[in-house]
Amino acid sequence: MKIKSTVGLLLLFSVFFSGINSCIAKPDKVLRHVVMFKFKDSATAADIRKVEEEFAKLPQKIGGIHNYEWGMNCSPEGLNQGLTHCFILTFTSEKDRDAYLVNPAHKEFGKILGPFLEKVIVVDFWVK
Repeated sequence: MKIKSTVGLLLLFSVFFSGINSCIAKPDKVLRHVVMFKFKDSATAADIRKVEEEFAKLPQKIGGIHNYEWGMNCSPEGLNQGLTHCFILTFTSEKDRDAYLVNPAHKEFGKILGPFLEKVIVVDFWVK
């Protein structure tokens, strides 16, 4: 009897929580802004760490960033052409992305990054 009531309770919680998730508004599509860096050979580990830390502060400084992720290349294919860092910012509109691009905090980050950057690639795409 105890097992049946436990299973029933778990089923009830599962239905309840899945209903909550379906009520949370999620965008139909999102805009991914992918930024990849190759640092100069002269950039030290401390320089690169500073860039990582400053980039991570942008979502708190700039509205409209829906999500932020980053990581270092770990592909075994060897096709990264020296690009080591990938940052992905998610926006729900082009308007939010465009506002991010001209935001003074983004411009200030560019000044911090500039002395250490050899190459940057930026790709934006929509995800449904």
